Amino acid sequence: MNANEISKRLLEMGNKEDARFLQGFFKTGPGQYGEGDIFLGIRVPVVRKLAKEYQDIPLKETAILLKSPYHEIRLFALISLVTTFANGDEIIQKKIYDLYLANTAYINNWDLVDISAPNIAGAYLFTRNRRLLYQMAKSKSLWERRIAVLATFYFIKNKQFTDLLKIAEILLNDQEDLIHKATGWMLREVGKRDTDCLEEFLQKHCRTMPRTMLRYAIEKFSPSEKKCISPAKSDYSYKHLDIITK
Repeated sequence: MNANEISKRLLEMGNKEDARFLQGFFKTGPGQYGEGDIFLGIRVPVVRKLAKEYQDIPLKETAILLKSPYHEIRLFALISLVTTFANGDEIIQKKIYDLYLANTAYINNWDLVDISAPNIAGAYLFTRNRRLLYQMAKSKSLWERRIAVLATFYFIKNKQFTDLLKIAEILLNDQEDLIHKATGWMLREVGKRDTDCLEEFLQKHCRTMPRTMLRYAIEKFSPSEKKCISPAKSDYSYKHLDIITK
């Protein structure tokens, strides 16, 4: 099996109508976050099924696929890397982690980040120094910053919240809505496991954090819980909180 064979199969599976929809959904127009990306029009379950069929693909072939101009081929590569990482020994995992970091330029849309960052970067760094994530949180690359946020999902699932909270503070002034959404989502995941931890973070930052980040973070709060996140002396009114959560 090789990259050319897999690419050919994926190209044959494409659907032009679905591709047009995905081009718009993933904002591939001029000046948009996915500018220039090309979709074949293949649904994720189909890509996953094919990745399972080719689960023994060599890493060198996966690396070629990861650099494809076609979104779904890069998605295939990342799904394959996640599966191989989960089943691999430390040597294989290190190779995949290094390959992943060397190719962040091709992990360039939110779905590609979200499907891979927790299960490769997060999983690898779980028992290691996580300094790199803090560096990535300050990267000029939108996608590297999102990788930094989503990698912490692996930690959060294992009830380690500190890194996400620190990275969230770094990203409070980020200009990209996709980062606000990702950070708010991870904060919400913290809240599912430790409400007090999330509320403490929100009490400290709710007056200055981006509106989208706050909305995502408190999405599962009851009306009374939303009111409790704002200190009595805060000028961040309850009315404002009600508006942003609608």
